[in-house]
Amino acid sequence: MAGRTAGAVQRTGNARHAGDGMKLHRRAVRLDGRPCTVVGLRPGTAVRFGTNRFHETWHVLSDGHGARVLGRLLWGLSYQARPGTLLVVDRPFLVPTPFDADPPDPIVIVPGWCTPFGRRAARDLARRLPPRAAPDGTVRWRTHGLDAALREEPAWVRDSWRWPESGRVERTNGLIALAPSTPREARLWALAAAGLDTSGRYGMDYTYLGKWDHSAPGEVQVFRDFHRDVSTARRARAEILARPDAPADGAELRPLVWRRHGAIGRGRSRRVRNVRPLGRRDAERLEAVGVWTLDALASIGAVGAYLLLWDRAERVDEDLLWALETAVAGDAAPARRAELLRELATRTKRPVPAPGR
Repeated sequence: MAGRTAGAVQRTGNARHAGDGMKLHRRAVRLDGRPCTVVGLRPGTAVRFGTNRFHETWHVLSDGHGARVLGRLLWGLSYQARPGTLLVVDRPFLVPTPFDADPPDPIVIVPGWCTPFGRRAARDLARRLPPRAAPDGTVRWRTHGLDAALREEPAWVRDSWRWPESGRVERTNGLIALAPSTPREARLWALAAAGLDTSGRYGMDYTYLGKWDHSAPGEVQVFRDFHRDVSTARRARAEILARPDAPADGAELRPLVWRRHGAIGRGRSRRVRNVRPLGRRDAERLEAVGVWTLDALASIGAVGAYLLLWDRAERVDEDLLWALETAVAGDAAPARRAELLRELATRTKRPVPAPGR
């Protein structure tokens, strides 16, 4: 992995780049007393993941773009991993589940063939998330051969059923650990994830990870409307929790959120000009920068849309940021506003403009 001085933010044109050579941040840390290199996505990268446990299986949830990014991470790890290497997906690349807005867990991808990752290492890593210090540099994540393997399945993939898989997917110290046992297994997981397709009838696709024993320990599941469903789930959960009789128990809360999620989804238009609290002028400005639908707005997020308008020298202020977040998530509570301002400060070094409307 070649390193160099870190840049602060992913350039807008590269934000959805999921090809060979994408840039990642690296940090040197000590986990369980051993030196390790933690590699992670750079701020501004347009990808989001959720996690949950369902039917005794740990799920990594995203859209098609997220699956391709995950495939790149796994494929590159199979060639570039050195002892002590870890890949981490943490905030702000995590979102609640698209079903009931349950909170996500950070994801750590471990090359099981060369990096031990026990409970003490997981504990030490969890304590360092999210990272507060500047990264030590960037790496170019090389994934030679992945595109060709996706186009034409190589013989080693066709014969993979002959090889016993022993990769692990488990939750430890609040982290979801994906740990392929060999470089070959990491490449199999990479191909399975990067090849997922949401264009079918159901708008969903999935692949299992790890050894099958009545069920798989892990699964990658992608949805065509992932971002829209996440925003709907957030709004549904907020509305249920606002009720005076809202249950405190998660098992009782989730069915209520599911039902409210369905009601919102059936009654909402996807065009930004029909979304409240955005006004007509707000919608026109969003459409001028290519954000026509609520799906598109949810995909880039409130801060992403705010910065698109800012880059066009539009007169924007914090009220517009709150309106964009409310359109996406159904609410912009004080705690969430503070998170948005922190994300804005991370993604730009320029001062926040004075109120302009």
